[in-house]
Amino acid sequence: MPSQKQLQWSELRVGITVLVACVTLGILIFLMTGTTGLFTPKIHVKCYFDDAEGLRVGAPVRLQGVDIGNVVDVRIVPGHQPTPVEVSMKVSTKYASDLRKDSYALLTTAGVLGETYINIDSAQAKGPQAVDGDTLAVRESPEIQDVVRASQGTLQNMDALLKRLDRIVAFVESGQGSIGKLIYDPMLYNRFAQTVTDFQGVVDEVRNGKGSIGKLVASDEAYNKLMSSVDKINNMIDQVQQGQGTAGKLLKDPSLYNNANETIVNVRKLTEDINAGKGSIGKLAKDEALAQKLDTTITKLAALTSELEAGEGTAGKLFKDPSLYNNADQMLMETRELVKSIREDPKKYLTFKVRVF
Repeated sequence: MPSQKQLQWSELRVGITVLVACVTLGILIFLMTGTTGLFTPKIHVKCYFDDAEGLRVGAPVRLQGVDIGNVVDVRIVPGHQPTPVEVSMKVSTKYASDLRKDSYALLTTAGVLGETYINIDSAQAKGPQAVDGDTLAVRESPEIQDVVRASQGTLQNMDALLKRLDRIVAFVESGQGSIGKLIYDPMLYNRFAQTVTDFQGVVDEVRNGKGSIGKLVASDEAYNKLMSSVDKINNMIDQVQQGQGTAGKLLKDPSLYNNANETIVNVRKLTEDINAGKGSIGKLAKDEALAQKLDTTITKLAALTSELEAGEGTAGKLFKDPSLYNNADQMLMETRELVKSIREDPKKYLTFKVRVF
């Protein structure tokens, strides 16, 4: 029979074993719930959703898919609309450098039937590092029901499109319409065969050197002429590059550039002289007195022209009086007759009489 001391020692060992098992079980449960370490410092952050969507306390919190903490509380905050569900999270400071104030929190489901967890997206975050008590913005992710609901309209449109396509195919198979006739009308095949035959005849004629195209293809004369033209063009290009001929001198002769440059300089100098009022052209451009004299002269010429057109004065009568023209014409006719008479009988008009006293 064991002694009292042995019984106490056995009970102590059993108690120690149970205590160690409980501690081990607690550590395992603590690790399995997604925590990142028993003695790792942590910060608390929160976010607000319009619907928890089955999120539970203890659900993992992940940063870019990596576990960094757990959900510690899910509750409804009255008056906080339109996102009344407050989710408090405890995350490890080990990943604090990648957790930013402008990071986004999303409710994500692991697979189709998996649990809901918080996934934090910091891919586009540029803000400062998140600290204890910060509130992260949320980004709604579409649920399967929303996707199915949104796709119903597309499926209905697809079904209508398939039915319409089926009617079109049946219409074509019946030989109706342009496409149906193209597929089932034998006349099209006959015409196509005739066209192929005609085209084959044209190809044979071209191959035999008949017609303009046939001569271009089969005759060496056109090729020789083309090569001769190419040779002449190459020869002309060589002459131009060597500075021969007018075009060659235009490209190669530096005197043309010098002359053009001198001409430009002279023109510029002439322009400067004109702007400075030098020379006759400069005075015409700059001298106001000369401009006034020219204006006065032009005014007088305009008045004189008006008087001439009105027939005033001697010159005006010369332009406008028809009697002057008639008298002058009569005088010329009489003078012409007088000269004619003198030529016919000069003695009658050129007789000299000498009297002696």
